Amino acid sequence: MGQRWLRPILGICVVICVTAAAVESISAGAQDKGAADMVLEGGSSGDVPFPHRRHQESLTEGCQVCHDMFPQKRGSIEALKAEGNLESKQVMNRLCTACHRQYRREGVDTGPITCGQCHQR
Repeated sequence: MGQRWLRPILGICVVICVTAAAVESISAGAQDKGAADMVLEGGSSGDVPFPHRRHQESLTEGCQVCHDMFPQKRGSIEALKAEGNLESKQVMNRLCTACHRQYRREGVDTGPITCGQCHQR
C-alpha cells in the first residue's frame, strides 16, 4: 500500500519543483536592469563611464527619473540627439548635475558636477 502512493507523490514533487524553477527564472528575468557599468558616448569631450547599477541602487525615485527622458535601450541618447529630440548637454544639465547638486545640498555623498569629472578623453 505504501508504494501505491509513492509514484503520485513523486509526480507532485516534480511538478512543484519545475514550477518553482520556472517562476524563479521569470522573476530573475524581470529583475534584469541592464549592465552594471556602461560607457556613454560623450561627444568631443570624451566618453562618460556610467555606474548604472550604483544609480539604480541610490535612486529612490526609480528608473523613470532618468528613463522618462530617454528609452531603456542601447544608443538611445545618440539616436535622440540625431533626431533632434535631445539637445547637446541636456542629459547632463537637466539630469546628472542637477541631481548630484541636490544630493550635495542634502549632505549626501554624490557624483561629479563638472564636465571634466565625467568625460574621459
